[in-house]
Amino acid sequence: MAALSMKQAGIIVDKAIEKAREMKIPALGVIVLDASGHTIAYKREDGASMFREDIARGKAWGAVAMGCSSRSLAKRAQSNPNFMITLAATAEGKFLPQMGGVLIKDAAGNIIGAAGASGASGDQDEACCVFGIEQAGLVADAAE
Repeated sequence: MAALSMKQAGIIVDKAIEKAREMKIPALGVIVLDASGHTIAYKREDGASMFREDIARGKAWGAVAMGCSSRSLAKRAQSNPNFMITLAATAEGKFLPQMGGVLIKDAAGNIIGAAGASGASGDQDEACCVFGIEQAGLVADAAE
């Protein structure tokens, strides 16, 4: 299994922000975590609020911790909110089951990290992450 490099993480963040500017959406914060949930890269655009990093991290951290996109986690939260509340408490607030967190996989399908964005709608945050991941030559998994 290949590890996610700092160079790839930088590409993901930069390209996700590039996509946000193309989409003309509000200022984003974009983060990339490795498979252990550690930050490799983060950028917050000028004008983005101070919460952007925490929210983006919570989306990506939940995705990599649970091995599925935050879109999937948000859907699961609707049918089992108590479980998600318990997970968030157990994770000491690091877990955020809201759209905008995307798994990063290598060519063999191994999870090597996650990207998260915050600042626009969940769909828009997710689209920016997917674009960044794909531009880095990796596989984005945002499936439900």
